[in-house]
Amino acid sequence: MAAIDMSGYVADLKEHASEHGFHIHDERHFVETYSLQQAWEVDLHPEESCGGPLDLRLTLEADPRTMLSLEDVLCAQAEGELLPDEYWSPLTFTWALPPMDNGPDLLVLATELAGIGGTVLPVEVSAIDSFPSVTDPAQRTLTIVARIDLSLRGILDGDDGMCEILNRCTEICNRLLAKAPSWYNDEFLGPDMNS
Repeated sequence: MAAIDMSGYVADLKEHASEHGFHIHDERHFVETYSLQQAWEVDLHPEESCGGPLDLRLTLEADPRTMLSLEDVLCAQAEGELLPDEYWSPLTFTWALPPMDNGPDLLVLATELAGIGGTVLPVEVSAIDSFPSVTDPAQRTLTIVARIDLSLRGILDGDDGMCEILNRCTEICNRLLAKAPSWYNDEFLGPDMNS
């Protein structure tokens, strides 16, 4: 029997996200057939942007070697002995927006989002400028990613720290939604974003 039911944890995480005002839109579970590495992807939106331009994807990975090592330690340790906090699973948050007509100043945006994420949810901001055709102006596509290592001991103890992380995700979403009207022509925005 696995030390941690990661599929069950993802189900709990989805419920937790919905308590923080996110709508769950899709979920995928991948298993790499050679290594048995697993990944869960959950697509979610803040409540206020279901018709808007912002998407958020949460990706949790589980390395079978880490999970087996954790299981070995749990089986070998004495009852009541504290599990060492050295087993982690990568958790990634990726925000996506359609290509922009009026791209933001990346340094300013990165500074603002870093202030929101802090050390709890370190955020990376990058952009790609593309030209649909030679005569068209550049369209900027933002990539906003936050990566953390999720403590497997925290999951077992029921203290994964996700409340604060989801609160910061909400703040980042709100900041991006507040800025989106200046980045797009009206046709790119959902009905709630133009009011």
